[in-house]
Amino acid sequence: MLLLHLFPEGVEELDGAFAVYADEPPIGFDVLEVDDVREGWEDSWREFHHGVAVGRFWVGPPWEDPPSELEPIVIDPGRAFGTGAHATTRLSLELLQSIEPGSLLDIGCGSGVLSIGAAKLGFDPVIGVDLDEAAIEATNANARANGVDVTASVVDALTDALPRTEIAVANVALDVVERLAPRLDAQLFVASGYLDRDEPHLPGWEHADRRIADGWAADLFRAG
Repeated sequence: MLLLHLFPEGVEELDGAFAVYADEPPIGFDVLEVDDVREGWEDSWREFHHGVAVGRFWVGPPWEDPPSELEPIVIDPGRAFGTGAHATTRLSLELLQSIEPGSLLDIGCGSGVLSIGAAKLGFDPVIGVDLDEAAIEATNANARANGVDVTASVVDALTDALPRTEIAVANVALDVVERLAPRLDAQLFVASGYLDRDEPHLPGWEHADRRIADGWAADLFRAG
């Protein structure tokens, strides 16, 4: 998100507008209101970030204790999208738990939830790619914190060469899923990031499974 790069101190969406946190009013922006903020505002978002159970896993932040019966995936999102709580992330992780592990490419790896979950499931090697340098930093840091091996780097998956893997996963927008599919050299493709009313049109791929939650969907495809 461009605003987050311009205002790394913080950005918040409020009633159709954006609040940015900075020492001085932003130059070149239409400022509707300026307020002082309470001490500790930069950590207040943590109040809304809680762990979730996804099959054999608990996905949550480092400031919460995971339940003893579930394997933890501890995620500090930093400035990257992806805390693990969103339905598309949960559904993708569910589908990964339903297939035989192999080499995996995580496209749009964000904070590394799916890459780390895959590594804990025995997928190897696990390669994460993302356009955002902050996402790569978060994925690598979270992988180290979870004690798993993930190789993550900045890649434009729609233009750059992609490695050959047995499985690819992409929790991205529908149009990106449809543009990615012809570029993949994989046997299985876990796709998500779109509403349950959407059905990806992927010539050359056979639909194998679908999971739905909270109005969102994730699909498993096999190369035809």
